Amino acid sequence: MAIPDYQTVMLPLLRFLRDGKEHKLGEVADSLADEFNLSAEERKQLLGSGRQTIIRNRAGWARTYLKKAGLISSTRRGYFCITERGQAVLASKPEHIDVKYLEQFPEFMAFRKLRHERPDKDALPLTVSSDATPEEALDSAYDRIRLDLEAELLDQVKSASPLFFERLVVELLVRMGYGGTLRDAGQAVGKSGDGGIDGIIKEDRLGLDVIYIQAKRWDSTVGRPEIQKFAGALQGHRASKGVFITTSSFTSDALEFASRIDSKIVLIDGEALAKYMIDHNVGVSVSRSYEIKKIDYDYFSEE
Repeated sequence: MAIPDYQTVMLPLLRFLRDGKEHKLGEVADSLADEFNLSAEERKQLLGSGRQTIIRNRAGWARTYLKKAGLISSTRRGYFCITERGQAVLASKPEHIDVKYLEQFPEFMAFRKLRHERPDKDALPLTVSSDATPEEALDSAYDRIRLDLEAELLDQVKSASPLFFERLVVELLVRMGYGGTLRDAGQAVGKSGDGGIDGIIKEDRLGLDVIYIQAKRWDSTVGRPEIQKFAGALQGHRASKGVFITTSSFTSDALEFASRIDSKIVLIDGEALAKYMIDHNVGVSVSRSYEIKKIDYDYFSEE
């Protein structure tokens, strides 16, 4: 029997979780291998990278999609369980669960919309046409993996403690070139607590200027009043530069207000935060890398 694709394993995965207990991905993958009667060779079959079995990879993708639809949720690092919505879905006895089925849930549609919104109008779509070149297919696959990673990473950040989030902000800013050393930045961020200011960090290693920080690990949208409060705190310190970081998003009024005041306030929402974390290797590690080589025509030139 062939190894099932990630959509085929969604319903069996959810059924495995119906006991309400928390489980690890390895347990789920083993259960799926049993359910689909995979041979010993199929259970060991690896991706092209050689770093993960195919069945575990497909179980992981199924878990991601079910989580985005609110059918399962993370309980702690590496563990997840079924939600009340997931139990209700099982009670309805669906014949199958796939991407089309999950589109009935608003959270999943919001996730799909995010994945298909491209910041670059010339970027390739996430679905690859049959006449795409191998390079185009690889680029599209990379985009898909990247966007799913951003969503998963933001979920992890939101579930972290306030202290952990504070340390994350420090490390990210240092990796981006601010604050000097981690030690210097750590002594500044989180120490102010003065009138809407969470911390102060050096703009450069010489400390020629400073940036005031406000960090909110929120689920609710940040509105204009919060930005006004932060701007007022900057004026109280005679400061002209600030960064407001949130795990959620900003209202249009908040964005408009920040764009027209004299103080320079950079707003970083959850989506941008995840992108910066990936770009600067905070909370992520390299799973695999590929080198795309081409002919060096100069080498073959006999002129």
